[in-house]
Amino acid sequence: MPGDADLEIEEAFRRAQKAHNNKAKLVASLKTRYNKLEDKSEFHDEFIRCLKYAMIIYTREPAVENVIDFVTKFAASFETPVNEETEEEEEEDDDTEFLNFLFNFLLESHGASSHAVRFRVCQLANKLLGSLSENAQIDDDLCDRIHEAMLVRVTDKYPNVRIQAALAMARLQDPNDSDCPTIKAYILLLENDSNPEVRRAVLSCIAPSAATLSKIYKRTRDVKEKVRKLAYQVLAEKVHIRALSIAQRVSLLHEGLSDSADSVKEVIKTHLLPAWLRLLQGDVLQLLHKLDVENCSETAVTTLHAIFSMATDPDELLQNGIRLDERKLITVDSLTCENVLYWRALCEFVKSKGNEGEELLEKLLPEAAIFAEYLYSYLKSITPLSEEQRADMTQLEMVMTQEFVGQQLILLVGCLDTSEEGGRKRMVAVLQEILVMPNTPTSLIGLLVEKLIGILRDDAQKIQMVAEIISDVREPIFSISEPVDENEKRRKQVRLAEVRVQIMEAKQTLEDCISCQDFSRAAELKDSISQLEELKNQLALEVSQPAENIKEQRVEKSDPETLLKCLTMCAELFKQMNIKRGICPTMNALIESLILPSVSNPNPAVRNMAVICLGTAALHSKDLANTHLVLLLQITQLDEPKIRISALRALIDQLLLNGLNILQEKSAPPTSQAPDSPDNNGQPDQQVEEESTVQGILRMLSEFLDSEICELRTETAEGLAKLMYCGRILSPKMLSRLVLLWYNPVTEDDQRLRHCLGVFLQLYARASRANQERVEESFLPTMRTLFNAPVTSPLSEVDASNVAELFVELTRPSALVQPAAVQAVSVHDSLAVRVCNEILRDVSAPEVRLYCKTLSWLEINTEPGPANNELQLLFKDILQEVKDKYCTRVIEKLRNQLNGDRSKSGSNQDTTLLNLDDNTGEVVNKDETKPKRAKRGQKKASTAKNGKKNSKAELSSDESDEENVPEVPPSVRPSRRAKMASLEKTKQDLTALMNQEANGS
Repeated sequence: MPGDADLEIEEAFRRAQKAHNNKAKLVASLKTRYNKLEDKSEFHDEFIRCLKYAMIIYTREPAVENVIDFVTKFAASFETPVNEETEEEEEEDDDTEFLNFLFNFLLESHGASSHAVRFRVCQLANKLLGSLSENAQIDDDLCDRIHEAMLVRVTDKYPNVRIQAALAMARLQDPNDSDCPTIKAYILLLENDSNPEVRRAVLSCIAPSAATLSKIYKRTRDVKEKVRKLAYQVLAEKVHIRALSIAQRVSLLHEGLSDSADSVKEVIKTHLLPAWLRLLQGDVLQLLHKLDVENCSETAVTTLHAIFSMATDPDELLQNGIRLDERKLITVDSLTCENVLYWRALCEFVKSKGNEGEELLEKLLPEAAIFAEYLYSYLKSITPLSEEQRADMTQLEMVMTQEFVGQQLILLVGCLDTSEEGGRKRMVAVLQEILVMPNTPTSLIGLLVEKLIGILRDDAQKIQMVAEIISDVREPIFSISEPVDENEKRRKQVRLAEVRVQIMEAKQTLEDCISCQDFSRAAELKDSISQLEELKNQLALEVSQPAENIKEQRVEKSDPETLLKCLTMCAELFKQMNIKRGICPTMNALIESLILPSVSNPNPAVRNMAVICLGTAALHSKDLANTHLVLLLQITQLDEPKIRISALRALIDQLLLNGLNILQEKSAPPTSQAPDSPDNNGQPDQQVEEESTVQGILRMLSEFLDSEICELRTETAEGLAKLMYCGRILSPKMLSRLVLLWYNPVTEDDQRLRHCLGVFLQLYARASRANQERVEESFLPTMRTLFNAPVTSPLSEVDASNVAELFVELTRPSALVQPAAVQAVSVHDSLAVRVCNEILRDVSAPEVRLYCKTLSWLEINTEPGPANNELQLLFKDILQEVKDKYCTRVIEKLRNQLNGDRSKSGSNQDTTLLNLDDNTGEVVNKDETKPKRAKRGQKKASTAKNGKKNSKAELSSDESDEENVPEVPPSVRPSRRAKMASLEKTKQDLTALMNQEANGS
C-alpha cells in the first residue's frame, strides 16, 4: 500500500477522536479509498493496527468512545440491503468482505487475557449488530460463532464485559424457543449476577415471553432501586396487562406504590398505570375490574389516588369513573364493586385536599340525612343466607359483593359534612337502627360502630349508646301471648249478667220517672243507661271473642352470631375510647356480663373476639390487667392457634404499655434470678417472685420462637422486637435469638418475619450507643451457637462470616442516628477485646481465622489510652499463640496501626488488610469467575446495613469494577492530586501512542 494510504487511515482515526468532526464524511472518504484498492489485505492490517490502540484502553475515555463509534459506522456502511439487486456478485462479496473480516478479528480476540480487550470486543460486537438494519443478513456460520463467543463472555469476570456481551446478544435471542441459549443465559444473569448494572442491561434487552415474564417480574423486588425501576418500565412498555395474572397486577401496584424509593413510585405513576389505561381505552373502572377490588381494596384505593394525583382537570375525575343522579347518588341498581370504590376513593382524595376540594366534594356527596336514608335502604336489602344457601357459591358470591358495596358506602360516611345538627342526628339514628337490624352482616358491625362513635362528641354518650345497642341486640323485645283464665272468663259472664239486670231496672225506673214528670231524675237515668249499654257491649265482646294476653318481654340470645356481633361492638368501643379515661361502670358491666363468659364459649370465633375484647379492655385499667393476666397467659398456651395469637398480642400490648412492672403483683414459685429482669426496690421476697414471673414469661416467649406454628412464631418475634426497641426488655440473649431466627433457613419463606427483623435490627442498633453495646454483647453467643450447631441443624447452613459482617456494621459508631460525643472506648474497641479473648480461649479452633477477619473490619481507635494498651497486650499474646499465617499478618498489621501508623484512613486500613493473604486473593478470583449464590437461609448483611462498606467492597470483583460504571459514585473521596491526574487522563489522545509505535518501527 502506498504511504499516503497509510496516512489516510491513520488520519481518519486521529480525526475520529474529536467529537466535533463529522464522522459521516470520514466514513465516506475512507470507504472511497477502500473501494479504489484492489488488494484489501494491507488496508485491513493497517485498520486493525489503528483500532488496537483503542481496544487496549478499558476506561470510557471520550476519544476512545469516538473511535469505537467511527469504526462501527464505517463497518456498517458495507451492509448491503436485502431488496437491492446487484449486477455483479463480486461487488456484493466485496461489500461484506470488510464486515466479515472485522467480525472474525473480534471473535479471535474475545478470549484475550486483557479485560480491556474483551470489553472492547464485546462493545464493538454490540454496536455492530445494533447498527445493522432489521433485515440485514449475516452468514450462518459467522452468526453462530458470534453467538458462542458472547455466551462465553456473559460469564466474564468483569461486569462491564458481561454488560456488553448481554447487549450484543439482544438480536440473537429467540423468545419462541424454549431451549434458546441466549434466553437461558439472560435468566441466569437476572437471577444470579451480583452486579446491578448487569441485571439492568439484561432487563433492557430480554424479550418478554412465557419463560421470561416471571423472571422480569421478580426483578421488581430487586435490592437495587435502579433495577426495580427498569423492571417496571419494561413491564409497562413490553408486557400487556392480560399477560399478567390478577395476583401479579395487584403485587406490582402494591409494592411499586409503597416502594421506599420515590423514583420507583414515579415510574408506576408515569409509565405503568398510563400504559395499562391506554390498553383499556382509558377506562378506570375496567382497570379496577382487572384487579379484583373485593380482595385488594386498599391497593385499589392507593392506585386510584395515584391516578387522581396525575389528573389536570378536577371535573375529569368525576366524568371518567361514576355517574351520579340529581340526588348526587349512584342508583342502587347501578352499584358495583368498582364504581362504589371509585366513588369512595375520589371523595377521600378530594377531602384530603382541604379547602381546595370543598367545591368538588359538594358535587360528589349529598347531605347527611339523604345519604343516611340511602345507606339504610341498601343495607336493609342484604338478605342473610341459611346454611343450605351458603353451599351455593353463586348466592354466596352475590352476598359477599353486597357486603363489599355496603362496606364502601359506610366508609363514605366519614367524608360527609355532619356539622349540621339535623343531618347528624338522622345519621346517628340510622346507624343505630342498622346495628340493631338482625340481617346486618357481622363483617360490617365494627365499621358501623366506628362511624357512629366518630359522629358522637361526648364520651359518656358514646359509651351509653353502644351499651344500649348491645343490649337491644343481645336481649331483643319479644311479644309474648298468654291464654285467658277460665275463672276470669266466668267472672266476666257473671258481670255481663249483672249489667243486663241493672239496665232492665234502670229502664223500669226511667218509665216511672217520666210518668211522675220527674224529668231531672229521668235525664240522669238515661245517661246511666247509656254507660251500662257500653259496658254491656264491651263485656259481651270479650266473652264472645276471648283475646290472648300479649306482653312485651326481653329475651336473651346466646347464639354465636349474636354474641359475635355484641363482642365486635364492644371491642370497637374499647378501641375508640381514650385509654386515659379508665373503665366506667357501664364498661365494667359489659366485661362481667358479656366478655368474660364468652371467653369459655365453645365457638372459636366467639372465644377469639372475647380475648381481643379482654386484651383491649385491659389497656384501659392496670387493675383489670393484673386481674386477668394469668388468664391471658393460659390462653396463649392452651387454645387454638388463632386464639393463642390474639392472647399473645394482648400480652405484648400490655407489656409495651405498662412494662414488666405489670407483673409485680403476680406471684410464682421462687426460682433463680432472671438475668433480664428490671431493677426493683421492693422487698427481697417480692423481688424474687416478680423476677420468677418475668423469667417464666420470657421463657414462654423464647419457646414460641421455636414453635412449628409459623404465625405464632412470627407474632412472637415481632412482639419481642417491639419490646426491645421500646426498652421494655434489655436482653442480649434474646437479641441473639432474634438474629439467629433471621438467618435460620426455616424462616426463609416467612417474608413478614424476615422483613420485620431486618428493619428492627437496623433501627435498634442505630437508636443509641446502649443498644449497640447490647448488640456487641450478643455477638459471641450468636457466633458460638453457629459454630456449635450440629450438622442436622438448619443453622449449620448459615454463613458465619456474613453474620459477623452484620454485627460489625450494626456496631459502627458512624451508624448511630445521633453520634455520641467522642469517648475513650468505642463499641468496636470493646468488641475487639471480646474477640481477642475468644481467640485466646482456643487458638487452634477453626473459627480463629474468621475472628481475625472480623478484627480487620473493625474501626479500632488508634489514639493512646487504656483500651489501646489492652489491645496491644492481647495482640502480643495472640501473635505468640496463633500459628496461622493469615491470622498473624492481620494481627501484626493491627498492632502496627495501634503503635502509631495512622497515616491511612479506616477504610484504607480495611482494604489493605483484606489483601494481605495470597490465599484470600485466590478465593476472590474463584468467586469472581462465577456468581455467588447464598446458601439456603443465608441472609446478606446489606439488608440491615447503614450503607457504609469499607473493606467488604474489596471482596467482590464486581464492586471493584464499579468505578467504570458512570452511575455509581466512588466509595472514597479522591485527593487533589488524584483529581488532577484524572483530569489529565480524560484528555488522553491516542495520537501519541500511534506516533510512538510508528517511530519505533
